[in-house]
Amino acid sequence: MKRYALRVASLAAALGLWQALTSLNIDLWLRFSQFPTVTDVARTFAARVSGPDYWTDLTDSLTRILTGFLLAAVLGVATGVLAARSRLAEDLLGPVLEVIRPIPAIALVPVAILLFPSNEQGIVFITCTAAFFPVLVSTRHAVRALTPVWEEAVRTMGGGRWRILGSVVLPGALPGVFGGLSVGIGVSWICVISAEMISGQYGVGYRTWQDYTVVDYPGVFVGMVTIGVLGWLTSTAVELLGRRLTRWLPRTAYVPGARPPRPGRSVTPAPAPAATATVPGGTRSEEAHDEHLV
Repeated sequence: MKRYALRVASLAAALGLWQALTSLNIDLWLRFSQFPTVTDVARTFAARVSGPDYWTDLTDSLTRILTGFLLAAVLGVATGVLAARSRLAEDLLGPVLEVIRPIPAIALVPVAILLFPSNEQGIVFITCTAAFFPVLVSTRHAVRALTPVWEEAVRTMGGGRWRILGSVVLPGALPGVFGGLSVGIGVSWICVISAEMISGQYGVGYRTWQDYTVVDYPGVFVGMVTIGVLGWLTSTAVELLGRRLTRWLPRTAYVPGARPPRPGRSVTPAPAPAATATVPGGTRSEEAHDEHLV
C-alpha cells in the first residue's frame, strides 16, 4: 500500500507542478504560458468522453494496434525461431531482414499507400512492421541462448524435432519473446499514431492532428494523454500475460525496504536446510545432499 500511495503521490505532484507552471504563465527558458492548464485539459476530456467521436477513435486505434501486433507476434516468433534453428533460413532471410530493419516504420507510409488499396490496410501493415523486428530479434537471441543440454536430454529420451521445439525451444525462449513483445507494443503505438496522422481518417492520432491544425491545444493534450494511457494498459497486459506463461521461472526475492549491507560488514548466509537421509553412524551421505540440492 505504501508503494501504491507513493506512485499516486508522484503523479499528483507532477499534475500539480503542471497546473502551477501553466496557471502562473511561467516563462523562463521553456514557455509554459503557451501550455493549457490541467483544468482546461480535464474539461476538454470530459466533453470528448461524453460524445461518440472519442469512442469511435478509440475503437479504431485499438483495432489497428491489436491486429498489427498479433500479426507481428506470430510472424516475429516464427521467423526468429526459424532463423535461429536453421542456417539455410538465416542465410536466405538474414540479409534481407537486416537491410529492412533499420528503416523506420513510419518511413514506409508511402510504400503502404502504393501497395494496399485502402488506408486501413496500410496502417495495419505499418503497425505490424514496427512490432515485427523487436519480436524477431528478441526471439532469435533467446533461442540461441538456450542450453544445449536440454535438447540433448530430449533426444536421449527419443524425442524428435517437433518434440524439441514444443518442450524445449518455445518454453525456454518465452522470457526473451515477451521482452520483445513488450518493446514491440510500445513501438507499435508510436507508429500507428504517426500513420493515422498522415493517412488515417479516424483514430486517436488522426484526431490529435486535427486538433493541432485548428489550434485546439487542450484537445491535443487529450489525445496525448489517451495515447499514453492506452500504451500503458496494453504493455501492462503483455507483461502480465508473460508472467502468467512463465510461472515456472524462479523469481528474484524482493524485500521492500531492505538495505544492502554496509561496506566492511560481513553477512553470514542463512544455513541451508539439512537433508533427512543419513548413513549408519549419523553422518549425512553425499547422495542425500545432492538429492536435496536438486
